[in-house]
Amino acid sequence: QVQLVESGGGVVQTGGSLRLSCAASGGTFSRYNMGWFRQAPGKEREFVAVIHWTGDSTDYTDSVKGRFTISRDNAKNTVYLQMNSLKPEDTAAYYCAAGEIRGLPRLYRQYNYWGQGTQVTVSS
Repeated sequence: QVQLVESGGGVVQTGGSLRLSCAASGGTFSRYNMGWFRQAPGKEREFVAVIHWTGDSTDYTDSVKGRFTISRDNAKNTVYLQMNSLKPEDTAAYYCAAGEIRGLPRLYRQYNYWGQGTQVTVSS
């Protein structure tokens, strides 16, 4: 019933920027914590960022701190991930997720709904 659709992925050069969007339908968007995860081939799914349903708290994995920014626009039922200073190691499929657990969850099992992903490729 809750559908998440990511967009904005593509191919960029090292040092470039990209903004991902995740549009949600169904449910009550404003009450969900919204997170971003990424997964490269042969690697585990990795937490990237989360924003609390109130919008007043965020958390990031150490490797993206200072480079990525998560935000949300509840009027548009959309969450964003602004990615700056991109590196080749950022190359992965990026997934949007929605969860109802309290706090700022960092584990994929703590989220209830997932998008299909959007590919980000950073070339050298």
